[in-house]
Amino acid sequence: MKMEMEMERGRCGAATKRNGRTWLCDEFPVDVPSGAESMRGIVLHAPEPRALLVQPVGQEEIVARKGLFEEVSAIAAAVSMPLAVAFLAVEDWNQQLSPWQAPAVFGKQDFGAGAEETLKSIEAILPALKSHCALAEDAPVVLGGYSLAALFSLWSAYESTSFDAIAAASPSVWFPGWLDYAKAREPKAGIIYLSLGDREDKTRNPVMRTVSTCIEEQHALLQDAGIKTTLTWNPGNHFQHPEQRCAKGFTWCLEQLFR
Repeated sequence: MKMEMEMERGRCGAATKRNGRTWLCDEFPVDVPSGAESMRGIVLHAPEPRALLVQPVGQEEIVARKGLFEEVSAIAAAVSMPLAVAFLAVEDWNQQLSPWQAPAVFGKQDFGAGAEETLKSIEAILPALKSHCALAEDAPVVLGGYSLAALFSLWSAYESTSFDAIAAASPSVWFPGWLDYAKAREPKAGIIYLSLGDREDKTRNPVMRTVSTCIEEQHALLQDAGIKTTLTWNPGNHFQHPEQRCAKGFTWCLEQLFR
């Protein structure tokens, strides 16, 4: 049965879900610690949630919200447990999510090196998010995202012990220097989901054309490191069904965590 989100487009409120469950939607900041006030976004949470899902998204997605609500609907339809889902707004995608500086691969904007600051901000607000949503202190946290946000999530798995699982949907593993970085390290998260569209390498861009080979090499690295991982191939190119692809990733991670 599809769960319908009965939330107004422009604001958060309460929404009744399937099986009589009520989800609340709150704006950021929510009792964030000093220094993390710059984080903006929304958090949706059911009563007595058992896990926290965290996803960086574009500022425009926070404003529109429809796609985010559809993603949460898909996750809730596949997983029966109550959850909390935090969507964090990213204003400068190439700057805030890039692990290091790199020249532009498409368009004219170069990649910055803001991932470290973004990760620190996310880690700083996790306790406040758990408290706000009435999550246990030891409740698992899954970090995930799409495209460059998925690469950021994957990078965070190597840099931080704050996340129990990673949902990387169509990650930008073609990023200059990424595979060399991954080969020299082992992830600190024990569960990592990877996915890619089966037509994402059908592009004229010579860097992005390597994405299928790169994702397969990334998957092999995770397997060799003893990580519980999977690589899912979705039909279509990079721009098709991002919300559904993210929902699949988060769902798989939750299934592994609560087996």
